Amino acid sequence: MNSNKDSINTIQSIDDLIVALSEGERTNFFNILNSLAIPSTAFESFGSWSSYFYTRNCIIDNEDFELILLCWEKGQLTPIHDHGGEECWVKVITGEFKETIYKKNISGEMLVIDSAVAKQNDVTYMIDFMGYHRLENVSNQRSMSLHLYAKPIRNCNLFDENSGEIINKVLKYHTIASK
Repeated sequence: MNSNKDSINTIQSIDDLIVALSEGERTNFFNILNSLAIPSTAFESFGSWSSYFYTRNCIIDNEDFELILLCWEKGQLTPIHDHGGEECWVKVITGEFKETIYKKNISGEMLVIDSAVAKQNDVTYMIDFMGYHRLENVSNQRSMSLHLYAKPIRNCNLFDENSGEIINKVLKYHTIASK
């Protein structure tokens, strides 16, 4: 690993990724995720799958950052949500994801302000001042996305589409990697 924070070498293992994130600054997290050359098969041991919902699988959670592998069946999507005030970077490991960004208007309605599709190896970024968002697996297969939070997120706000209300949700993992 190169110690120059402006120059990131290719990261080829999950252990090297954890070291890079531990030694790096949050201002460099995008570049770190962009430099990944880790085969998707390396993430499979961290994954779990459900036909009912996407799963949140913790790779590492410490006071400085949280790294989670989300595993998605075809068509699964998140609720519209924020990130509890934290920065979030998403690296697409396999598949394609549609990200829709929303802003709440004065009447309390969630309005779509942007939408884009991220493909394998793309890195996206989200922070609460940009609005709420939703991710959806739009590929025709099981997919994986790697989510990096600058600080661990213990709860977030969800928009309940039935009631039109914002609900605070405590977040949980479906699996936690053994250390």
